[in-house]
Amino acid sequence: MFEGIITPIVTPFYRDAAETINYEAMENLVDHLIEKGVSGIFPLGSNGEFHVLNSEEKMAFSKAVIDHVAKRVPVYVGTGACSTKETIELSQKAESLGADALSVITPYFITPSDEEILQHYQKVANSVKIPIILYNIPKNTGCNISKAVLKELAKLPNVLGIKDSSGDLDNLKGYLEVTDGTGVKVLIGSDSKILDGYKLGASGAIAGTSNLITETIVHLDQAIRKKDWELAETLQNDIEALRGALKLGTVPSILKRSLELAQIAEVGPARRPVKETTTSVDNKILTMLKYYNLTN
Repeated sequence: MFEGIITPIVTPFYRDAAETINYEAMENLVDHLIEKGVSGIFPLGSNGEFHVLNSEEKMAFSKAVIDHVAKRVPVYVGTGACSTKETIELSQKAESLGADALSVITPYFITPSDEEILQHYQKVANSVKIPIILYNIPKNTGCNISKAVLKELAKLPNVLGIKDSSGDLDNLKGYLEVTDGTGVKVLIGSDSKILDGYKLGASGAIAGTSNLITETIVHLDQAIRKKDWELAETLQNDIEALRGALKLGTVPSILKRSLELAQIAEVGPARRPVKETTTSVDNKILTMLKYYNLTN
């Protein structure tokens, strides 16, 4: 279940005053991704703008994704929040809606101690029965899940994975060391480190870039599993054209605009305060899309 390429899907919005969710675009994107061979769909991640959706929107969107995926692949719902109370509420609701697993980011804005992180995840894990993936992204949250904390959390029966978006291979090695033999899978969350992470022992990747360059990322996963290292190296390097373009705007504005310009799905803009792309930036995006043969 925690292997292969899992796509943290963008949340499509209309260009209306209320920035309402575009469910038709979600369905088009999900169908496209499953057709291209992804191993899982992950709504309400960082690229899914979970931080700008209210609780009602989160659950309505999660239900729509779960219903539309219809068990074709597992659905991993992001339910992390700043408070343990809200995280538990969202996690229980997502479980009741039929989520296959939960992704739970560390509390953010504050910098909790190791003991506080440990107790937070213990309470969340004990509140549900479905599997949980811990989500470590210290550059955004301000805190890192330590090896010692992960070692303790790996003892919980439904903590079955951790996504490491630290970009630090030493951190990843530490996670692999303490989860060895536990059944807890380590997933790469840094798209530039997929090959390196797999070589160290990661079981899969939660890759934002797979929203757009799905075939490249899925083929990278397949090449690594076949030990076709030359092809894997080429495909890993191919990701850099997109990663370079993503720096042209605030997350996830460039990714969403790229999906539109490639005519994959009308996912709309990011929610404000993130602004729409300019004509100049669109032209640069089109150049990037041509590299991947995603536009004429």
